Amino acid sequence: MKTLLACSFAGLALAASPALAQDEGQVGRLQIKVLGTGVLPDGKITDVNVDIVGLPADTQTQANDNYVPTIAIEYFLNNNFSIETICCFTQHDVDAVSGLPGAELVSNARLIPATFTAKLHFELAGVKPYVGAGPTYFLWVKDKPGAATVPLGVTDTDLSDELGLALQAGVDIPLGNDGFGITFDAKRYFVDTTARWYVDDTLVIETEHKLDPWVLSAGVSYRF
Repeated sequence: MKTLLACSFAGLALAASPALAQDEGQVGRLQIKVLGTGVLPDGKITDVNVDIVGLPADTQTQANDNYVPTIAIEYFLNNNFSIETICCFTQHDVDAVSGLPGAELVSNARLIPATFTAKLHFELAGVKPYVGAGPTYFLWVKDKPGAATVPLGVTDTDLSDELGLALQAGVDIPLGNDGFGITFDAKRYFVDTTARWYVDDTLVIETEHKLDPWVLSAGVSYRF
């Protein structure tokens, strides 16, 4: 269900495009981008709400980076304004970097960062830089207890879904007049999560984490 929610707007954009396409000359109002993307999160602990097991006072964590393919679908209201959504799936572990250095606390946490941005485009010496901003909703579809927590009796982990903000900047570089191009994009997300570890039905640890990932992409585009 969460995957369908994250990607459903793509179908809406495709359905709406034919009636409005081709009124801007040789290119239309819909642009699709196929990208290689680096997801570079923070993951540090900002607060400890529950700690039955007695974590070391200096315990701190870091989420690992991940590199994934992504698709962006962009609808142009006119040459200067557009709305974009992305569809991707990224996976991360959370490890301790102090207090319990090297301990894996969360394993294979799978995330869909459902994101929509409104973008302002410019023309500059044959290239098209842009800036944008919009809401994001981080949907954690799966996570497992880290290897270091299982011997302690942990049976389940949970990362909370959260609403946040994404800021964006990038550039589209047309290749000729047929709608093809290359693109470079950078997003900075501002979003947190609450991590919970359970032994059977008992909550033993609850911590707040700052995610705030950089999401850096490069790829090809086609506007029609």
